[in-house]
Amino acid sequence: MKKVGYIRVSSKDQKPDRQYKAMEQYGIAKKYIYMDKISGKDFSRTEYKKMISKLKKGDLLVIKSIDRLGRNYGEILEQWKKITKEIQADIEVIDMPLLNTKSSPDDLTGIFIADLVLQILAYVAETERNFIKQRQAEGIAVAKAKGVKFGKRKQRVPQGFSEYYEKWKSGQVTVREGAECLNMSSATFYRRCKEQMEIEEGEKNKIG
Repeated sequence: MKKVGYIRVSSKDQKPDRQYKAMEQYGIAKKYIYMDKISGKDFSRTEYKKMISKLKKGDLLVIKSIDRLGRNYGEILEQWKKITKEIQADIEVIDMPLLNTKSSPDDLTGIFIADLVLQILAYVAETERNFIKQRQAEGIAVAKAKGVKFGKRKQRVPQGFSEYYEKWKSGQVTVREGAECLNMSSATFYRRCKEQMEIEEGEKNKIG
């Protein structure tokens, strides 16, 4: 039997230290620990796929909690079935021993309870994810109402842009020449020139 550990954090900023420590306490070798830094909304994860491809019958997969496996109710149940029924490996959830699949196949009560708990926890994992998304959306809506701007911040135009903008507008320089002199890409220089033209047109219309 081979012990395999799977760790997941939702973003690159989150620390997997607690999960790593739990795996070490279970005596799992570092080479058998797989980690993804990605959302749990689905199972399209590089390390998870690698782990599943190497999992064999009789192996033990250890995870810290059910939400580290994923946060999609249907897919958690589907992957659980794939691991325990198709691959015939066992799963141990450190924070919820009731889900340990290493019980006797004749223990129908234990199997029933484990299946029931799994469905409840999978539901809770997805519900929590939906709540997080809802709170994020509400927070963004409130911030927008207060005038907060979202999206990629526009870079400042380099010093001397106005001079080369006027030269471009009067035909003294081409887009490429103006961009090279300002150390900008041609596309960026042209876009900023068009933006400046629109601003000037708007000001003229206001005066008119």
